[in-house]
Amino acid sequence: MGPWPGEDPLEAAKIIRGELGSPHLPFLAELPDRGVGSDALGRTACLLEELAVDVQPYGWRLVDRPGKDFRRAASALATDINVLADVAGAEEKPAADVKVQLMGPLSLAAGLHLHSGERALIDYGARRDLAESLAAGVGHYLTRVAAAVPGARLAVQIDEPDIASVLAGTIPTSSGYRTLRAVPAAEAREAWRVVLDALRSAGAAEVVIAVPEIEAPFEQILAAGADGIAVPLQALTTRQWEQLAGAVEADKRLWIGALDAGGDTLPKVADCIEAVWRPWRQLGLSGTALSAVRVTPSRGLAGRTPAEAKAVLGRLTQVADGLNQLALG
Repeated sequence: MGPWPGEDPLEAAKIIRGELGSPHLPFLAELPDRGVGSDALGRTACLLEELAVDVQPYGWRLVDRPGKDFRRAASALATDINVLADVAGAEEKPAADVKVQLMGPLSLAAGLHLHSGERALIDYGARRDLAESLAAGVGHYLTRVAAAVPGARLAVQIDEPDIASVLAGTIPTSSGYRTLRAVPAAEAREAWRVVLDALRSAGAAEVVIAVPEIEAPFEQILAAGADGIAVPLQALTTRQWEQLAGAVEADKRLWIGALDAGGDTLPKVADCIEAVWRPWRQLGLSGTALSAVRVTPSRGLAGRTPAEAKAVLGRLTQVADGLNQLALG
């Protein structure tokens, strides 16, 4: 959860917080329809400390000093946080939690370009600097969000959409004729650990790393010290379910993309519940262990209309309530 349709942060905040009150998890929406700087990459890049970016024909590029694109991204984020404060402040009983999201250091390095036009992922020093810069910048981000929703428990989702390709060495070079060398798993763990430590120091109560299900590096995520994993469930293999079961038994959190939001019609509540409950029982996990689970859409909602996105959240709460009934026996 994060990407949201439309360009109006006030409308987005009212819908999200209206549908996802406690015990659900409202989130600070990303509105990519607003254009440059409101996309996931630009939004995270504007958090970087002592590094700046701008937009070139081939995408976001690291530069020596902030320009209009960097300022536009920072301004959009500031607006969203201010709107969140206004909406939450007007609520009689604000939700107990709020979630923010940012792009992880490996996918950030895959998406940002150096002066040469090549991806930052190609250079070990650039990868290290990006992870450290992101870690240095997230504290101010969480401080601003915490001030907008006083007393709320902060959850953070680190998105790594490109991680399988990063670890497999299949990200193309700028020319497209070659691929970039695979990033070692140990380096990925260290990059995550640096950011995780910074987020916790800044007050994050829960930090999960979100990855696509194909070749998802669950073991590396857990070894880095994340509190949990966020993953769609549609293509999970038996082996992956076993890994997730082990994570739950180790007191980790599991955010499951159990609601396919990509079709013309929403799936039935019972079907979504069964998609979680059936493998859960087959693995011998108890109903009470479902307390470790949050259900999410299987993808972002930016391609929907605001009304359709609202319907997805409504259906999602029904699925969550159904699983909660199973957890209670």
